[in-house]
Amino acid sequence: MFRALPAVRGVRAVRGVRACVLAVLSLSGPAILELVREQTGTAGFFVGLGLAVLPVPPLLAAFRWLGRAAPRPWAQLLSCFGWGACTAALIAILANNFATEWITAATADASAADRLGSVAIAPVVEESAKAVALLLVFVFRRRQFTGPADGFVVAGFTATGFACTENVLYLGNAFGEDVESGAAALDSVTAATFFVRIVVSPFAHPLFTVLTGLGFGAAALAAGRVRRIGLPLLGLLAAMGLHALWNSSSRFGEYGFYVVYGCVMVPVFGLLVWLAVRIRRRRLRAVAGELAVYAAAGWLRPAEVPALVSMPARSLARALARSTGGRAAGRAVALYEADAAALALLRHRARHGGPAGVPDFACRERELLRRLWLRKATAGPALARAAVLEDLLPPRPVPLAPLEPLERVFVPPARRSGPWTPATPGGRSSSRPCVLPGGDGVR
Repeated sequence: MFRALPAVRGVRAVRGVRACVLAVLSLSGPAILELVREQTGTAGFFVGLGLAVLPVPPLLAAFRWLGRAAPRPWAQLLSCFGWGACTAALIAILANNFATEWITAATADASAADRLGSVAIAPVVEESAKAVALLLVFVFRRRQFTGPADGFVVAGFTATGFACTENVLYLGNAFGEDVESGAAALDSVTAATFFVRIVVSPFAHPLFTVLTGLGFGAAALAAGRVRRIGLPLLGLLAAMGLHALWNSSSRFGEYGFYVVYGCVMVPVFGLLVWLAVRIRRRRLRAVAGELAVYAAAGWLRPAEVPALVSMPARSLARALARSTGGRAAGRAVALYEADAAALALLRHRARHGGPAGVPDFACRERELLRRLWLRKATAGPALARAAVLEDLLPPRPVPLAPLEPLERVFVPPARRSGPWTPATPGGRSSSRPCVLPGGDGVR
């Protein structure tokens, strides 16, 4: 009982932080809406909002595609999006305005204050405000932060929300200028702003913040306190530097914007796209290799492994379950797929980082195996049928290749010694509840 006290305190801390985040979002949401509406006018606000939301679904779908191998909870991703769109945007607007006014009063030069604010202050304030969302997830949902892919996804959702609010502000102000000047639609400031921010560079803010996310993702795999602190800071500094370069591009002369865009932004964007595809493929290979071990131990059917590694097969399995058992069955298959991927990545981290890298490995593994076992009767047949329909099974059984021996990282045999409790390797059942730090305990 006394061993579980720190974990119980961890659960309470997570719930307290969750309540604080929801409170902050509920306060900052109406505040940022009113602030933007006040600066743009009601008509400009709605025009800017209608145009700013256009790139949001494709960006969110791209980041969700990257994380589908081990999907994160939608509630967490939407909270990150809300943090970027509401809290981080509100902090950035207030801090940038305050800094610009202070510099103007100190130097009596409004143009110099605006230039210094956009190049030196805005990147620091905005990237730091967005990085808070990643820090909260990294600290209080550490067991779900398994590597660079998670940093990609969390940073992408946060930055997309921030960019949406900022685009509403810029497009709304541009529309207000066009109304006052009576400019035509094609020759308007709104059209130019839409082309630059929505068509040409909708990925700008996600590109900056993804560098911070990669720092947190590398820190999740690093050993040692210095690396776990230094890598996120290094990623944050890189994001600030790239952001400052982008903001200063228009001040490099007539063609400065095109030079920075073509020589820096596009190559970095292409590099990160290539890296995202590579990370996704490596993650799927890791899931396939580790789940094969659990299939050999009897926890999974052999046909489930290829289905769990194929995104189309996963979707088909959920559809098959819904067609026969309703939405509850589809939900059970979705949870089974997510838990299987989490189990595979947990063991992958333990294999490469050792017990020190995953100190609660045995407890977490036991909990995930329990949840898989509870949903096996519903999810197993659906996944096996999806594997057959997708032609994922080999024509004849192929023996599994033996893996390198693991020290203190084993797979318990799939035997049942109680209503739901998996047996431990020695054949003894473990019915003691497992309360995990940073989680909600046994569910």
